[in-house]
Amino acid sequence: MSKLDMLTPDNSAIALIDYQPAMYQGVQSHDRLVVFNNVQILAKAAKLFKIPTVLSTVAKDSFSGPFMPEVAELFPNHDIIDRTSMNSWLNANFRKAVAATGRKKFVIGGLWTEACVMFPALDMLKEGYEVYIPADACGDLSMECHNRSMDRLVQAGAVPITSCQYAFELQQDWARTETYDGMMEILKAHSPYGIQIRFSKWALGEHASEAG
Repeated sequence: MSKLDMLTPDNSAIALIDYQPAMYQGVQSHDRLVVFNNVQILAKAAKLFKIPTVLSTVAKDSFSGPFMPEVAELFPNHDIIDRTSMNSWLNANFRKAVAATGRKKFVIGGLWTEACVMFPALDMLKEGYEVYIPADACGDLSMECHNRSMDRLVQAGAVPITSCQYAFELQQDWARTETYDGMMEILKAHSPYGIQIRFSKWALGEHASEAG
């Protein structure tokens, strides 16, 4: 495997960690709504392209609350791995779920960057995984916390990406008709480009018919 190889539905997996109410409350590095939308881009792209997906929470019942339903409901048959450890990699069920994907390229997104993302990412890098961090779908207590965590991750060998980059890398070609409509729905729902998609459909659809 090489970091020069694109992420594809056949070579990659994704772990989404601690997108829970208490964790969102601490996010001050980004507009929380931006993170909220970007993790949905990741999750919906993973579902669309049938990417092996691992979901995990921390202290769900005692402190942090449930995994955000907008993501959890996309994967109704997944067991969401609850932990006591900040570092997911310390949890045996998380390690088993990661290994069960059979993939070595792993996208890791979560709240917060400096702990729940960085800790397992560093351990997975030591275990020989290629780790990709969608920085705009992560968040932290401050921009300084987020940026220094991303710096450390990059220095350790992780690859910074963005949520839309992930989706585009999976799609690659708009002629891939089996996922085209799904991609358009993701962009329409969760990205600024959705405005253009709506306009294009209007211009080429009802408005064009009326003009004709």
